[in-house]
Amino acid sequence: MNKRSLKFGVIALALTMVTASFVGCASKSDDKASTNNNDKKQETTVAGSITLSGSTALQPLADKAGANFTAKNKDAVINVQGGGSGTGLTQVLQGAVEIGNSDVTAEEKLKPEEASQLVDHKVAAIGFALTVSKDVPVTSLTKAQIADIFSGKTTNWKDIDGKTDLPITVVHRPASSGTRATFIKTVLDKKKELENDKIGVTQDANGSVKTALESTKGSISYVALSYLLDAEAKKSLKTIAIDGVEPTKENITSGKYIFWSWEHMYTKGEAKDLAKAYIDYVMSDDNKKTASDLGFITVGEMKVQ
Repeated sequence: MNKRSLKFGVIALALTMVTASFVGCASKSDDKASTNNNDKKQETTVAGSITLSGSTALQPLADKAGANFTAKNKDAVINVQGGGSGTGLTQVLQGAVEIGNSDVTAEEKLKPEEASQLVDHKVAAIGFALTVSKDVPVTSLTKAQIADIFSGKTTNWKDIDGKTDLPITVVHRPASSGTRATFIKTVLDKKKELENDKIGVTQDANGSVKTALESTKGSISYVALSYLLDAEAKKSLKTIAIDGVEPTKENITSGKYIFWSWEHMYTKGEAKDLAKAYIDYVMSDDNKKTASDLGFITVGEMKVQ
């Protein structure tokens, strides 16, 4: 090979290497762009509007989680309503709402063929407390004493402590209430007749029960612990131990305290789209602090089922 041919060969080889380099860079750039595009495709846009109804015990968590969720997902709208567990279960079954909140299982409120259409999402646990106005002298009641009060057999606090002449006003929840169902199941040993609606008054939500207790001397009822955290409640109300056991988180998680329930979010069929994204958020680590701050207990913290 002469010098001229060798020169042209070297130049051709150099051009080939440069071209390959550019092709490689372009390929890597294309791969990166493709990866970024795939990532964007995998980022699901959460949008739309859903409505929840039912348990007023669960409502504070549903409300706050909804606000936090929509702050992160600007195109989503979460509407939270009360009405009681029975209402939530009925409305989600009818398709009137996307999520029905309940303190009790669907099987406890609906017919078997109706309950089978719903899917349960157990999102947290909540404790309830027998709660009295501040002027009530007792700090603990036995289950027998509680049954006598709510049935109307005991009508004055003097019959409990032997000295305080103060009429008892019982504040009930309506039959649709999951809180009432839990009270009858755990405290009254499933004896519905021991909650006598002919005495006292009835309030339709945890919040209105709290207000009634604050304004009525000698009153007693049961309230979700999530409603007893504010300064006004601590000032004007007090919780009552059941058989000497206080309604503390430690006593609830261990099963020592009996008056608590799981909080359920029901969907008709499997949760999907926005409803699924919201329920997943409620049960996520991101929502744990909010749940704890509001008096709820995460599923993982419960030592009993």
